[in-house]
Amino acid sequence: MKHLLFYALKQAPILIYLLYSIQYDMSKPQKFPIALLAGAGIAAGLIFYKSVTSVSIPRGAKAVSPFDAEKYLGKWYEIARLDYKFEKNLNNVTATYSKNENGSIRVDNKGFNYQSQEWKESVGKARFVNSPEEGRLKVSFFGPFYAGYNVIALDADYQYALVAGDNLNYMWILSRETTIPDHIKENYLEIARQIGFDTSKLIWTDHSEAIA
Repeated sequence: MKHLLFYALKQAPILIYLLYSIQYDMSKPQKFPIALLAGAGIAAGLIFYKSVTSVSIPRGAKAVSPFDAEKYLGKWYEIARLDYKFEKNLNNVTATYSKNENGSIRVDNKGFNYQSQEWKESVGKARFVNSPEEGRLKVSFFGPFYAGYNVIALDADYQYALVAGDNLNYMWILSRETTIPDHIKENYLEIARQIGFDTSKLIWTDHSEAIA
């Protein structure tokens, strides 16, 4: 999400210029400053909204198509990930997807923090970026902030998946079970390497029984 916020901050000089350019000598009657300020505020809001809702897919990656959302629903076990702060020190990680009444997808992520010896859970929502027949989604766990969730490899039976985030810092290998066949794993690792992911940095998730 950092790159989305960075994009919004990059627009700050433009907004400051707009506000500066419409300043007037307040000793004289003015007819339009409020409208112009409102317009600048709307522009700022649109830029911010675009920055937090826009998602992407790594260059060279292509989302699975056709994609069957119904078959993708259910529980997945995280086999491997590129680590980041929201999953730091977590094992026994699962993701469960189900349909919301409004057509979006409920995302329920759980994991056991082996440092604090407690379970962590995050519930969010996902929506399709384009067509539901393409495995490109955007996921949010708080407010209007979205991140890319791109299914870039998937077996015919929807048992194993390779998922990429917005860029080369985010990647997951998922399975319907706590293990994955070696030939599937090697295939997904090769696909990831060809796109540019550094697979040597993957964290291989432990699914031994957690201590509650």
